[in-house]
Amino acid sequence: MTTTSLQPKSLREADIAGGNERSKRPLNAWLLVRVAIILCGAVMMVAPFLIMVSTSLEPNTATLPNPPHFLPQNLTPANYEEAWTENNFAGFFGNSAYVSVLTTVASVVISSMTAFAFARFDFPLKNLMFSMLLAGLMIPGIVVIVPQFVLAKSLNMLDSLEGLVFFYTAGQIAFTTFLLRAFFERVPRELDEAMTVDGAGILRKFLVLYIPLARPALATAAVFSFLGAWDEYVWALTVISDATKRTLPLGIAAFQGEHSTAWGLVFAASTLAVIPVIAVYIAGQKHLIAGITTGAVK
Repeated sequence: MTTTSLQPKSLREADIAGGNERSKRPLNAWLLVRVAIILCGAVMMVAPFLIMVSTSLEPNTATLPNPPHFLPQNLTPANYEEAWTENNFAGFFGNSAYVSVLTTVASVVISSMTAFAFARFDFPLKNLMFSMLLAGLMIPGIVVIVPQFVLAKSLNMLDSLEGLVFFYTAGQIAFTTFLLRAFFERVPRELDEAMTVDGAGILRKFLVLYIPLARPALATAAVFSFLGAWDEYVWALTVISDATKRTLPLGIAAFQGEHSTAWGLVFAASTLAVIPVIAVYIAGQKHLIAGITTGAVK
């Protein structure tokens, strides 16, 4: 019989309770630190958005309020009405929607087929080709902008929305393929073999088995592709010279004057530009977290 067993029950319970209390103290302190860090990060990320929306709802001024307002002082929608009708903003909005939707569809379709091939087939130099594909992610985009411009000129794709779609799609294939390949590799081989026994070919397996199971990863890839094309500024500024073919980032930049800037107008246009981004995120939110974690954790 051990010493512990001779100890009265009430004392043992008191020791256990005391030990639990001591073990909870550092845990609770660390939890508070983590919550404080998360709150600080959330405030730092949300504050600029609140200032932008608040300024856009105030009367237009050439100077920003100091200190900035998180809530509008004199509420008015005039900046939104003017932003939508001035400087062909609606046309820029349509150009960005056209480019972003086509880029999303093209990058998801091409990358899903590429990822399926890397995940399910063995062919010579497979690993080397995939490594070269991933190496493209390591190169900063600004480094290759001159060779891309030369290529776009030789392909007669300068000053063209379809040219933007082509190069945006090419730039997103590497990441999207990497994301989808990880998901396709997790599909059980037994399901693939069962469809083979049923006489299914490669195309039927891809469309009936892999694509439906990969909906979280496809939704994640679609959200990233859309945001990448919607926000892109440098390449569009480099190749687009026709004012009617400007995308939304270029159009918002045109709202800034040479000597003074109507900040309420700029922030109203920026807020309108954010609305599709929020809509796409809400639409893909159900699958977004699952798609990211599935691709990251094996």
